[in-house]
Amino acid sequence: MDATQSLKSLLSNCTLPASEARILLAHVLEKHYQLPRSALLSRDDMVLSPAAQEDWQSLESRRIDGEPIAYLLGKKGFHDIELIVGPGVLIPRPETELLVDVVLSEIRKLTELPKPDKQGEPCKILDLGTGSGAIALAIAKSAPNALLIATDQSEDALNIAQLNAKELGLEHQVTFVQGSWYQPLDAAMRFDVIVSNPPYIANLDPHLSQGDLRFEPSSALTDFASGLTCLEVIISQADQYLTLGGLIAVEHGFDQSEPVIQLMSSAGLTDVEVHQDLAGHDRVTTGRRPA
Repeated sequence: MDATQSLKSLLSNCTLPASEARILLAHVLEKHYQLPRSALLSRDDMVLSPAAQEDWQSLESRRIDGEPIAYLLGKKGFHDIELIVGPGVLIPRPETELLVDVVLSEIRKLTELPKPDKQGEPCKILDLGTGSGAIALAIAKSAPNALLIATDQSEDALNIAQLNAKELGLEHQVTFVQGSWYQPLDAAMRFDVIVSNPPYIANLDPHLSQGDLRFEPSSALTDFASGLTCLEVIISQADQYLTLGGLIAVEHGFDQSEPVIQLMSSAGLTDVEVHQDLAGHDRVTTGRRPA
């Protein structure tokens, strides 16, 4: 590559989609020059330093090879927060923001109409399989009076989640514990809401070998079986950890709402409801422990 190419030339000669190239080049400008993204237009005749150009070429090459942009940038926006992400965690998806919104709606109801025996107590939320901490931290950010416990069996994921909590100033509101689903919890613990975005892609789904999914941790994407085994574990044990009338909300595949409804009914949960994402797909199902 010609070392004297301007920003405009770098973008016009890049084989990546224009939107992706701009994101990556803007990242280089911010990192090396503390310049905003608008510099791509206002200073389009600018020539990168050798170090910045080397960084750009590396990012361009890695993206051409398919590495997710979120991993290349090391961060990803989600709901009202920005998260540090890396190869050890699932990249937060816009669809999962629905899960956060459902929980926040429930917290508002509990706050506005508290139970007689819960006057003055904070809402207690359990996030199972927290990964980067996306769901728990987005809830904590928007509901500062809620207290959360978040579990994950991956030490790498919890390290990133704890780093995110510290960066967001939420480390005193969210407690992270290592273990599979409910395993690390005290049997006496009870929560007003249980929330989870577990691995729900079936092991033979061709999407696992396509796009960004190739680079994300398999254990965060698939249960290596039908796609329903993790959901079954989470739903079947929910009543043991929910308060009376407490809510469980789980994310699932667009074609999994019917089996998830059956799992909730079999677990004795009531008021089962399916929520659709912005694309109109069944994405989240909720149920309650009978009051």
